[in-house]
Amino acid sequence: MTPRRRPRWSELQPLLRPRGIALDGTARRLAGTASVDDLRSMARRRAPRAVFDYTDGGAGDELSLRRSRAAFASVEFQPRVLQDVSTIDTGTVLLGRPAALPLVFGPTGFTRMMHTEGEAAVARVAARTGIPYALSTMGTTSIERLAAAAPDCRRWFQLYLWRARGACRDFVARARAAGYDALVLTVDTPVAGSRRRDVRNGLTLPPSLSLRTVTEGALHPSWWFDLLTTEPLEFASLNRFDGTVAELAARMFDPAATVSDLAWLREAWPGPLLVKGIQMVEDARIVVDAGADAVVVSNHGGRQLDRAPTPLECLPAVVDAVGDRAEVYLDGGVMSGSDVVAAVALGARAALVGRAYLYGLMAGGERGVQRAADILGAEVRDTMALLGTTSVGDLSREQVRLRRG
Repeated sequence: MTPRRRPRWSELQPLLRPRGIALDGTARRLAGTASVDDLRSMARRRAPRAVFDYTDGGAGDELSLRRSRAAFASVEFQPRVLQDVSTIDTGTVLLGRPAALPLVFGPTGFTRMMHTEGEAAVARVAARTGIPYALSTMGTTSIERLAAAAPDCRRWFQLYLWRARGACRDFVARARAAGYDALVLTVDTPVAGSRRRDVRNGLTLPPSLSLRTVTEGALHPSWWFDLLTTEPLEFASLNRFDGTVAELAARMFDPAATVSDLAWLREAWPGPLLVKGIQMVEDARIVVDAGADAVVVSNHGGRQLDRAPTPLECLPAVVDAVGDRAEVYLDGGVMSGSDVVAAVALGARAALVGRAYLYGLMAGGERGVQRAADILGAEVRDTMALLGTTSVGDLSREQVRLRRG
């Protein structure tokens, strides 16, 4: 039997390290998050269901959404040991300019719906982090107001090909005048994907006061208070719209768009041009031939065509086909810094994230976005160190394989 004794105070005292009580509830909750998935759980509790589901959901049966995550879950790293990793350089060059991480805050629609601080909060965090941020055409802050709110942010503007080409030209001119340095053309939206969660939740833009939303308001009073006591949602691309996401897409998106439309855009925009939504190698070749400076391998986060190809699995073939003529980026399923490292090792110049920072935004506004950025950055550094790699440029395919079965 193990002999027992009474512990001495001198032995207990070093173990007693009470933490100060944080009076700010948001700060306290964010301090307890260790991953983007933690932020997702926090966002789910704080945002109304329709708003959370709009961010969290995908198209159809959400197979593409789950497969994108499953692809990253299948990644197996091949680490080297006994490497000097005392200094890690996570910096890279994106479209000719330095970035602190191989990461971009990608474009997301209706961002102020998630939290009224919206796009401005995301852009300010991007500026502090040293990475670009792409404002969506479907954003809820105008091109000019975002530039004024985050003048130090490296701003890209995301464009859809709309039926009204004159409106597209106007957006391009406004973005150029406001100092945006790259244009991201999204090409996988001839029509809107079937977002079943939105249909079931009765989501409208802006959110309407129905019996369901009033009930949700009782469960999430702070969200509704913010919505009703701040400026009405303002869209980057139109003054106002009342209806569902699908109705807005049907009104605006042009199902007749072809690669010839890329030619006039190339003439109208003198800066870097990225084409987002590439899933097939031949399409990558076509848009690069038409003047694209970069392609984004993306299935729209699983929100357009369900059962679409999985970006991480498509990435190496696209890099092999056009990587010597254009930069290749990856978008879809990225939820951790290790995902970012895996994408770069497989040939991406950087990874785009959307849901990851939106979970932070819903969880705690700008501070939540900053927490997401801090988590992702720390995970990138730690993953590189554990791989035995000290710079982003040294990441290679030999360090990653996708497990099957």
